[in-house]
Amino acid sequence: MKFVAFDLETTGTKPNADMIVEVGAVLFDGARAVKGFGTLVDPGIPIPPDASEVNGISDDMVRGQPRIKDVMGDFADFCGDLPLVAHNAPFDFKFLLEDVNLHKAAAPKGVVLDTLPLARLVFPGLANYRLGTLVRHFGFPSGTFHRAEEDSSYCGLLFAKILETLEMRGESCLEHDLVKMIGKAEMRFPQFAAQPDQLDLF
Repeated sequence: MKFVAFDLETTGTKPNADMIVEVGAVLFDGARAVKGFGTLVDPGIPIPPDASEVNGISDDMVRGQPRIKDVMGDFADFCGDLPLVAHNAPFDFKFLLEDVNLHKAAAPKGVVLDTLPLARLVFPGLANYRLGTLVRHFGFPSGTFHRAEEDSSYCGLLFAKILETLEMRGESCLEHDLVKMIGKAEMRFPQFAAQPDQLDLF
């Protein structure tokens, strides 16, 4: 299965108040990472020190970087209509959804799947289901955590492991069956028609 794993870094935890500071994604074909997408984002507000402490992203790093409305088109093109996966996906989905709706921006077309509940169901009995714990449990090659493109890679490897395990058990890996397994409403971004540039006639 081809899919896109994605992750965001933000200034905080509230989609209607905090802002995205980094978008990362990796296209996978099965367990093989094919290509990546990553960009810092100028949030237009100062990054709180506690957020910088977690992700290592500072105000100096995002100064002069594109705003999120200018990133969304490239991100949507990268993802196309492939399924998307994220760890604790509702968090990332709600942040992107806020900007998609605000700017009527282009957005990925595929369903968004959450590796957190899938990992709990497929690999029961672990101490916890934080991404770092799962990466260490399965021995995935790892380096930095809490940067968007790296965390996307780990999430993609985890999803590939989930699919491999389900296949070995003879269970379905179809998108709608994975959504059913998660047991929550399907997550998809709204699609807004591209707005033509307005000509300045005056």
